[in-house]
Amino acid sequence: MSVSDKEKEEIEKSSAPLIEHLIELRRRLIWSLGGFFVAFLVCFFFAKRLFNLLVIPFKWATQWAGLDPHKVELIYTAPQEFFFTQVKLAMFGGMVIAFPLIATQIYKFIAPGLYKNERSAFLPFLIASPILFLMGASLVYFFFTPMVMWFFLAMQQTGTNDQVQISLLPKVSEYLSLIMTLIFSFGLVFQLPVVTSLLTRVGLLSSQALAEKRKWAIVLSFVVAAVLTPPDPMSQCGLAIPTIILYEVAIWSSRMIERAQARDRLAREQAEAGSSVASDTPDASST
Repeated sequence: MSVSDKEKEEIEKSSAPLIEHLIELRRRLIWSLGGFFVAFLVCFFFAKRLFNLLVIPFKWATQWAGLDPHKVELIYTAPQEFFFTQVKLAMFGGMVIAFPLIATQIYKFIAPGLYKNERSAFLPFLIASPILFLMGASLVYFFFTPMVMWFFLAMQQTGTNDQVQISLLPKVSEYLSLIMTLIFSFGLVFQLPVVTSLLTRVGLLSSQALAEKRKWAIVLSFVVAAVLTPPDPMSQCGLAIPTIILYEVAIWSSRMIERAQARDRLAREQAEAGSSVASDTPDASST
């Protein structure tokens, strides 16, 4: 069977009527929404504990500032504010917990329409994506959130005869928005090697093009960091510098993919050349 015949056979296997695709899409959506809803309920039940867990970096920052971490205080100024903060936190936690299930359902929906080699190529990126997101979130939790809060705590003013006392009393909603913004920003930035590797594998991007745009990528990294992070130089540099490092990792991974593709292409050409020579060689028994 020729290569074209194999491709035709895979296309016929992957083809299905529109109604079957819609039924499959509905089933995958039900599983995804159901998983998110269950994770949301679990996170909402433990919302206060989760919020206290997110406050730990704030306590570390108070220690860095020479303050008592046991006196950390957050406030809410509207009766419903803390409730909606817990809802937002539950949605955030539910999405994080349910993401592997949602990604699996997306893969199962699109996998029948892919070739076998495309499915095997797509699966490692599906595994790497949540791992890189958790790496970015861990960097935010253990380093950048304490650093940002320490910067803001350093702006407090003690009351003297000439100065009024200015103390930091963050609102629960604003603190949660800050740490969620940082986690999403770093989590998305850490997806850069995955996105560029996928684009390289499908032929839409090359390592040479990435290397030529390195200067623009550096400038864009600082611009995006200035938009996504709080207006302090430490958090902006804290996002821009890992972005630049990940861009270099993306160039390296693209080169590795291109070299692997070149080796596969060379092996395939040699195999085709060998088969064509064998077919052109006359049979010894017929001479």
